[in-house]
Amino acid sequence: MEATVVRTGTEGKTWGGGNQPLKASYGKMMMWFFILSDALTFSGFLAAYGFSRFKFIDSWPIADEVFTHFPFLHGVDAPMYYVALMTFILIFSSVTMVLAVDAGHHMKKGKVTIYMFLTIIGGVIFVGSQAWEWKNFISGEYGAVTTKGGNILQFIDGEGERVALSEIAVPIAGDRVEHDANNGIWFDSGEALPTYSLDEVKAGFIQNEDLLIRTQMLTEEGEKTILTREESLMKLNNDAIGTVEGANLSQNEYGTPLFADFFFFITGFHGFHVLSGVIINIIIFFNVIIGTYDRRGSYEMVEKVGLYWHFVDLVWVFVFTFFYLV
Repeated sequence: MEATVVRTGTEGKTWGGGNQPLKASYGKMMMWFFILSDALTFSGFLAAYGFSRFKFIDSWPIADEVFTHFPFLHGVDAPMYYVALMTFILIFSSVTMVLAVDAGHHMKKGKVTIYMFLTIIGGVIFVGSQAWEWKNFISGEYGAVTTKGGNILQFIDGEGERVALSEIAVPIAGDRVEHDANNGIWFDSGEALPTYSLDEVKAGFIQNEDLLIRTQMLTEEGEKTILTREESLMKLNNDAIGTVEGANLSQNEYGTPLFADFFFFITGFHGFHVLSGVIINIIIFFNVIIGTYDRRGSYEMVEKVGLYWHFVDLVWVFVFTFFYLV
C-alpha cells in the first residue's frame, strides 16, 4: 500500500535549515535576534519611564535645570550642551563604523583599522562622559530641603536664580552626632550626616530676606512654583524635615526620587551596552590588525559588531529624547 504525498506548492521555497536563512549567515541572524530581544527590553524600560512621568507630570524635574554642567566650565550655565556633544560623538562613531564595514566589503584592511579605531575612541569618550555626568548628578550642585510628604524645596534669590545651601547655611555651635552601630536601637549603621543641617539652613534663610522657596510643583507654563516670602517661611518651618545634596536611589535634590531611579537604571543599562560594544570592538580591532579576517577572506565579524553598535546608537536616540528633550 503506497502512502499518499500531499503537495502544498511551497516545495523548494522554504528554508530547509541550511546556513543561509533569508540569505543571511547564521551569525548575522543570531545578532538580529539578540537586537530584537534587547529592543523589547529597552522599550519596556522607556514605557515604564513614560507612565511614571505621566503620573508625576506636575512635579517632574526639568532637564534643562538638571543637566547644566560642562567640563572645565565651572559656574557656567550650559543646559544640555554636554549631553548634545555626547550624542553627536556617539552618532559620529556610528558613521565611522559604517565606513569600517564598507571598507571590509572591499577587503581594505588599512581603512578598516583606521575606522574601527575611530569608532572605539568615540565609544570610550561617550562612556567616560556618561561617568562624568553620573558623578555630577550624584554629587549635586545646589542642594535642597526635603519635606514630610517626600517633596523637595529649592532656594532662589530675588532675580530667580538658584542659590546653593552652602550660600545660605549659617554655622550653629554644637556637635551633630552621627548614628553608629554601637549607639543605634537596632545596632545598624546609618547614613553619613549631610554637610548642612536643617537648622543651619533655616537660620541663614531667616537672615537673608531676599531668598524665596521654589517647590517642585509646576505651573501651567511648565515652570516651578515660587512662593512668597511669607509662604516660604511657613513652608520651611512647618514642612521641612531635612536637607539633601545630589541624588541617589532614595533622595533627589532635583525632584521626585523616581527620576533618579530611572536615570540610573536606564542610562546605566545603556552605558553597559556601550562599554560591552567598546570591548567587542577592541577585540575585533586587534583581529583586523593581525590579519584574521584577511585569512578568512571575509570581514563579516566587523559587519556583525557594526549591527550591534548601530543598535546601541539608536537606543541612545530614544533615551536622549525621553530624558533630555521631552
